Amino acid sequence: MEQNLKTSSTGFQRKKNRMGSSGVQMVCVALGVMGLIGAIVCCALPLWKVSAFIGNNILTAQDYQDGLWMQCVKQSTGQQQCKVYDSMLELSSDLQAARAMTIISCMLCGLSILVLFCGADFTTCVQNEDAKPKLSLVAGVGLLLAGLLVIIPVSWSANITVRDFNNPLLPNSQKREMGACIYIGWAAGVLLILAGGLLCCFSRPKSGSSGGTAKYYSNSASAPNKNYV
Repeated sequence: MEQNLKTSSTGFQRKKNRMGSSGVQMVCVALGVMGLIGAIVCCALPLWKVSAFIGNNILTAQDYQDGLWMQCVKQSTGQQQCKVYDSMLELSSDLQAARAMTIISCMLCGLSILVLFCGADFTTCVQNEDAKPKLSLVAGVGLLLAGLLVIIPVSWSANITVRDFNNPLLPNSQKREMGACIYIGWAAGVLLILAGGLLCCFSRPKSGSSGGTAKYYSNSASAPNKNYV
């Protein structure tokens, strides 16, 4: 009787923990998808650096927009022309590093979300209950790294943009301001780090203490029957 109560309580506790972890994993999937979309947008749009309107340049005929892959010029009439960089060496050091980091971040984030789907409690891709927490933990670490790989390049580019903006030796026509991709990258990185942190906290591998306790009660309950002669 005691063994049955212990087994039923253990099963109820496991089911309760599984339901709680499923909710956390669903939230992490949503955060990861939003972070992935933000990282892709940040990588694709040419809005890392835009023209700065200061001094006598408040009204200009052209608005320059620099991205990772192309540079665009927007006329005052509304027309926009974009040109892909002929060589990677045309880019500044921060944008060169941002190319590699953002691409790796997108790939790592997508792979981590797939691993999370396989190891989540609300899917049946993996039947082994002991392997699911480990897969979720791996996905959490991957999302953390993906978030860092987004935040580092956008912060680096923002630092250089602010430094050049405050440089008195640089002409006003060559100064740039932070574009929308910088803010999108910060938001995407925070979402990915938040998702990875939640997974690392709530997807720890379960210890085998409950199984050992049930087995101990089973042996102790059957031990007195062996002494009868």
